[in-house]
Amino acid sequence: MNRLNVFGFVLGFVMLLLTGLGHIFVIKGEYYFGAKLWPLFLIFGLLSITASFFVRSDLLSGILGIVGCIYLWSIHELFRQKERVRRGWFPENPDRKI
Repeated sequence: MNRLNVFGFVLGFVMLLLTGLGHIFVIKGEYYFGAKLWPLFLIFGLLSITASFFVRSDLLSGILGIVGCIYLWSIHELFRQKERVRRGWFPENPDRKI
């Protein structure tokens, strides 16, 4: 009997899960730190993508590539979140110094 290939399903599930977590990171990150958090997202994104080129496992390489792209896309979303806060769609942190 042939084994089922779950590679695509696992990557799809990881993509869905990490995209949801990315939204939470952006919302909470902007609330507590503001948009100045973007260099950290850039570093994590580039490191994850770079690591994806060098790992031997195809599955881990795919997961690291997804993580890296989500971090890079989160930079864009971080600045969009800042605008959503400015418009009043999300709460502003009254304790954060500007």
